[in-house]
Amino acid sequence: MQGNRGTGTKPETALRSALHAAGLRFRKDFRLDRGAVKARPDVVFTKAKVAVFVDGCYWHSCPEHGTQPRSNAEYWTPKLARNVARDREQDAALREAGWTVLRIWEHVPVAEAVELVAHSVARE
Repeated sequence: MQGNRGTGTKPETALRSALHAAGLRFRKDFRLDRGAVKARPDVVFTKAKVAVFVDGCYWHSCPEHGTQPRSNAEYWTPKLARNVARDREQDAALREAGWTVLRIWEHVPVAEAVELVAHSVARE
């Protein structure tokens, strides 16, 4: 588990780099407290109130690429289910507070992700 990063993953770093190159300025790993819910999006546009999460296909149970664990399933299956439940809870709390929440899967091409984020930021 030590090798599993919480922040600074390759997909996240690639997106941040591309967003910066596109001229968008943001906060990274910025904690948003909404009552009992503490969210730490990967990229935050505070003025536009846009929170971007870059989700790994395995860790967040991607419907397209997520796989079920084969070894130690009695531990990993509930763990992955808790991750998904936490994601939904954070999404709901942030949306209730007026934030736009974007969840981008790690398999989404960077250019497509940048376009989606830029559109959301410009809209706000």
